[in-house]
Amino acid sequence: MKKIILSISFCLFAALAFAQAAYTGQKFGEEVKPGDVKPAAKMEAAMGDKKTVDMKIEGKVVDVCKKKGCWMTLEMPNGDPMRVTFKDYAFFMPMDIVGKKVVLDGLAKKQTISVETLRHYAEDAKKSPEEVAKITDPKKELAFEAKGVVILDK
Repeated sequence: MKKIILSISFCLFAALAFAQAAYTGQKFGEEVKPGDVKPAAKMEAAMGDKKTVDMKIEGKVVDVCKKKGCWMTLEMPNGDPMRVTFKDYAFFMPMDIVGKKVVLDGLAKKQTISVETLRHYAEDAKKSPEEVAKITDPKKELAFEAKGVVILDK
């Protein structure tokens, strides 16, 4: 009988410990499970020479698509924000989360963005026609395709 009570107690304790380890905040897309989260600033170093890597990152939101929340950017140490899109456009972000911390689970990428796409992003960000017209070269950048996002309560 003592073994049964001890086993049940251990299971309850373990369940509570794991439940408390989950991220608290507004959740979008797939569940973001705790563990091995890298700061966005260290994403490129963690990727090494690979073009794409499945990983979890944490960062501060700098901007969100003004049309419908279909992308956001995270603060990066070089001052050039990193764009985050959402897998299969399955979900969008609230437009009032600038300055908040987020945890993302998905695919880190090193990519080249076409002039057409850069102009589209500029239009989504409500840039003036003059600013959009100045975009004439493709851009190499880090990006992230999130399958799950948590806007942290911190």
